[in-house]
Amino acid sequence: MLLSNRRKILAGFGALSITAACGFSPVYGPNGAGRALRGAVRADDPVSRADFQFVSAFEDLLGRPNGARYALAYTITQTEVEAGDIQNIGATRVQLFGALDFVLTDMNTGSEVATGQVANNTTYSTTSTQLATLTAAEDAELRLMRILAEALTTRLYTEPGLAPA
Repeated sequence: MLLSNRRKILAGFGALSITAACGFSPVYGPNGAGRALRGAVRADDPVSRADFQFVSAFEDLLGRPNGARYALAYTITQTEVEAGDIQNIGATRVQLFGALDFVLTDMNTGSEVATGQVANNTTYSTTSTQLATLTAAEDAELRLMRILAEALTTRLYTEPGLAPA
């Protein structure tokens, strides 16, 4: 019993040395990207409800910009696809696809730090009243914008070259 515990401990030390050798560092560690981005990214001003929801969720994750070091330009596209058709009723589910194209720019140098796209989807039901369907559609859009904000934040955390100022 004691021997098996020692093996687990030794295996754990081995795993730690392997992750340290490959350049692993915690996001919120002393030189992590989490500290570099906290309060340092200013997103473009929102112009639509989806933009507002995205920026709000993004600022919830990274904090409101305070002496922003990076500028985030983004474009959100959404597509609805009807699913679950029932004869004489129509679609009972709608799948909402969203994609966010982004460019993160260093405001001091004007150079692009990161660029790319994140995408995801969510669904909602249309089987109730018009009000319930509209509410479900708005909620699905809000969920999608939060998902895209989380995906973008995770993507930025893994970008090389982002370090605290």
